Amino acid sequence: MPTGDIAPTPPPGDRVVGLDGETMGTTWRVRLVLPTGDEEARLRAAIEEELAGIVAVFSHWDPRSEVSRFNTAPAGVWALSKTFWSLLDQALDIADQTNGAVDPTLGALADLWGFGPAGRRQPPLSPIPSDEEIEAALAVSGWRSLRLNREARGAMQLGGMKLDFSGIAKGHAVDRVSERLTSEGATSHLIEIGGELRGAGVKPDAQPWWVSIEQPDGLEAPRTVAALFDLAVATSGDALNAFEHDGRRYPHTIDGSTGRPIDNGVVSVTVIHASAMVADAWATALSVMGPYEGPPYAEMAEIAAHFVERTSRGLVEHITPAYRAMMDEGD
Repeated sequence: MPTGDIAPTPPPGDRVVGLDGETMGTTWRVRLVLPTGDEEARLRAAIEEELAGIVAVFSHWDPRSEVSRFNTAPAGVWALSKTFWSLLDQALDIADQTNGAVDPTLGALADLWGFGPAGRRQPPLSPIPSDEEIEAALAVSGWRSLRLNREARGAMQLGGMKLDFSGIAKGHAVDRVSERLTSEGATSHLIEIGGELRGAGVKPDAQPWWVSIEQPDGLEAPRTVAALFDLAVATSGDALNAFEHDGRRYPHTIDGSTGRPIDNGVVSVTVIHASAMVADAWATALSVMGPYEGPPYAEMAEIAAHFVERTSRGLVEHITPAYRAMMDEGD
């Protein structure tokens, strides 16, 4: 991965430790170079404090969280915390850029399809929502429908609208933990939360943090290993959170224009960016755009992206010039 003309800053110590735990319904792992002294317990506490704060605001799985309270609130304008407002504002900016390919207002649709806190639809309900149910959920969804009061730092609840930050929350958490560790003096670290990663600085041997890029089963291509020197990588795919019905696979990524899970042949999209949140958001957006609209859009936006498409000929890769340039520099 390119580092440009920036020389890496020496790590703050010579001892690498690994920390791990659970958060946001998944796991977190951190490898870091300890600053001078034995500060492992202090840094673990800092990580856990940061993650607990994110869960308290953005976890729609926790009925006490700020987003859950907004989602169940009656119609009206509700004041938001600075943290909530900041991420919502960024998410809506990306929704504008992508014409809603990533949209934080699709919680009602995610719930309807069985990807929300209530889990899969249970009998006597059909596994597949009816057209009428989808239309009803669409009526309280859509980033254009969400009105903001910037002076009051508030958002208007239409009544039934549900915000869902699943498409960017893990990336956001990675960025927040990275910023916190840097502020605590642990400037060299590698963070992974639910498959989203970010590396900062270098190890004591001056090597960057090397990671293997996630690759779908069945893709006949060499595996890519990336050096995350102040870079993040995020992958959106249908391998884990999906269900099958009548021979069709329904992934958790919802297309807000149809109210249905994507069905465009995309198996996975990997994006590399300086921000894990941005990489996370773009991986989702490009998955929704699909194998025909996604690659040219990513090329125009100079996004380093790797697409895997399912075709009659098997799995096919699409690689943007920015991603290819990174691979060429690493050769």
